[in-house]
This record gives sequence, structure tokens and C-alpha cells, in this order.
Amino acid sequence: MTGAGFLEGRRLQMARGVLLQCIMGGYPESRFYGSDDGDLALVPDPAHIYPLPWSQQPRALAICDAAEFSGESSRLSTRGQLKAVIARYAARGLAPVVATELEFFVFAPNPDPTHPFRPPVGLDGRREDGFSAFSISSNNGLRPFFSEVYECMAALGLPRDTFMHEMGVSQFEINLLHGDPLLLADQTFLFKHLLKEVALKHGLTVVCMAKPLAHTAGSSMHIHQSVVEAHSGRNVFSDQAGEPTATFRHFIGGQQAGMADFTALFAPNVNSYQRLCHPYASPNNACWSHDNRAAGLRIPASSPVARRVENRLPGADANPYLAIAASLAAGLYGIENELEPTAAIQGEFDVPDSLSLPCTLHAALERLKRSHLAMELFGKEFIEGYVASKTLELTSFYDEITPWERRVLAAQA
Repeated sequence: MTGAGFLEGRRLQMARGVLLQCIMGGYPESRFYGSDDGDLALVPDPAHIYPLPWSQQPRALAICDAAEFSGESSRLSTRGQLKAVIARYAARGLAPVVATELEFFVFAPNPDPTHPFRPPVGLDGRREDGFSAFSISSNNGLRPFFSEVYECMAALGLPRDTFMHEMGVSQFEINLLHGDPLLLADQTFLFKHLLKEVALKHGLTVVCMAKPLAHTAGSSMHIHQSVVEAHSGRNVFSDQAGEPTATFRHFIGGQQAGMADFTALFAPNVNSYQRLCHPYASPNNACWSHDNRAAGLRIPASSPVARRVENRLPGADANPYLAIAASLAAGLYGIENELEPTAAIQGEFDVPDSLSLPCTLHAALERLKRSHLAMELFGKEFIEGYVASKTLELTSFYDEITPWERRVLAAQA
């Protein structure tokens, strides 16, 4: 839309079916979004209109809500789903607080998708090799890229907590400051967009796939969650003596109750399960633990005022609005129904069958499709539409034969 049209308040409309568009293009049957495929209104959030600092030509981005013409939020909108979850907390006098940790890879351009990704050539003329977690070396030549990333974050008002080199080759992580869940989802979405745009300016490619490289750690989007009293800001996970509360236990119980049903919301792509199949630091389970990274639900070491639950299942490829909504909805379900968690695990452990999660997109979609809890918390229209869209993506994946199948099966089968 032109700047003049936007400032005049001209309404921008979009076909409802776009909310269910598949990642490779195409749509499920129209019955999932209304047989007439009518329009929705895109309503800009006035607090989230951003001039884009990396654009040579003046441009701005406005984060919008998808609304029916009656004014109510579209039930297919993931941002609308998150706002509905936050409202359910508010009705109980509570306010969830979240922070996201986003991991990503910075690669050289990859014009041929049949070739693996490679790190960029560094200042020393070589490509990064090995695993450099927390390295302070600058020979990878990415200082100019990250300098502009920091400048653009400041221009957009995106506060960053910490930034570091992660375990993978040319893999990095940013921790965004904790706050309102909708704000953090907006910031995570905007940061991913910023990364990709700035990378293109520097002749680089930023990849937020869950598992872009074999034999290398994948990229997660861990979600840290606490709940406070709306009027006082007191963390309801700790009592006056600093000990864990029943509400804390019930929140964990709800997380455990929802993780298997919601796996397809946390791990939405075929590639998501490449990360979860290799479980080092990417646990595919609903166990919980105090400061154990092998558990899907980790309680980080912290003071009582900062007591929180870290959901380690979501990948960097997850929709931040939907992943945060699903995680918080599960926790609230546990609070409302006073669900008790299993015993905490520590050290090395075997995952009980009752706490194991789907390990393929097909299995996760089947679980989601049959979930009464998902239907109750997100509505039949959203869940059926989401499953239909993701099933089309899975079918598209199965339409291709991989090099592994040609290399191994052709000679042996």
C-alpha cells in the first residue's frame, strides 16, 4: 500500500484463504476457510508500525490483525489466537510473561538447493569449520553484518539481552528481553524478517530452518514462561518464602498434558523432526527437570522472583505467535484444572512412553487432528484448517525422491 493510502486510513483487504496458504504455495480445499473465500480486513496495530532502516527507498512495515468485517478477530489468525490466550489469563487476574531465544545460521548464498549450505568465506579467506560455541573470534568476517543488525534493532526498538555464537558452524543465538507475550511474538517475527533482509544486503543468507546441516545442532526457539499477578506484578510461581507454588506445579502439569497434542504447532515442518530426531539439546519429550537440557521442560536456575518454565521443544522455524499461544494455553489449562506434573527427572534418564512425543510430522498431525484439547483451546475451524494446510505440505515433500533414496535404496532394495 502507498504511504498516502495508509495515512488516509484506507482499508486493506485480503482473501481469507491466504491465512492457510502452504509454504510452497497452494491452498487446502475452500471449505476450510469458507467456500466463497471472502475477504478479511487487515487492521494495523498502531504500536507496531516500523520504518525499515535497511531499505534504501523509504518503506515501512505495519503488523496487522486479521479481522472479520464484523470486527471480531479471524479464528484463522495466529496473532488473534495468542491475543485470545492472553485474554483468558487476564480474566483470572493473571498476566503471562515470556522471552524467546532464537537460533539461526548465517551462510554463503546457496543458489543450488541440491548443494548443502556452507558458511561464508571469512576475513582470513577460509570458511568456518568445527564448533565454536561462545567464541569471540572475528575471523568469520561477519562483524559488518552484525553491526548493521544491531543498528537496525535499535532503530526498530528491539531490545536485545544477549547475542552469542552457538554450537553449530556459523550458528548464532539472540535472547530477547522478557515481556508481554504479544510484544515478544511481534519482536521475534520482526527480528527474523530483519535478519534475512540485512543478510541479503551483505551477500549472505540467514536460515531459520530447524535443521539445515547434517551432523550439526539444529536451531531452536526456546520459550521462557512465567505468570504474574496483573495488579501487582508478583510472580505466582513463587510464594512469599521463595518456594515453588501449587500454581507453578499446575502450569508444568498443563504443559505436559499439551505437549504431545501440540507438537505439530511447535514443530510445523518436515525438517523440524530432523532436529528432534537427534535429541542433543533438542529434547523430544514432555519430561521436566531443574536445569537439565535433556528435558523438554527445563526450570532454569534463577532467583524466586524469576522462576520460570522453559519450553525447549519449538524450533526456529515455528510461528512465534502460534508456538507461544500453544505453550501458554497448555499452562493455563493446567492451572484451571489443577493438573499435577510427573516427578522431576535429573541426570541421564529414559523417557517414559507416556511422555514421549510424535517424531514425524505425519504422526504429529494425526495427534493434533484427534486432540480434544486442541479443539477446546483453539477451535475446530483453526485446527482443521491448520492440519489441512500442513498435510498438503507433507504430501508435497513426499512427491520428491531424495538423494539418499537413490544412493542407498537403488542398489539394495
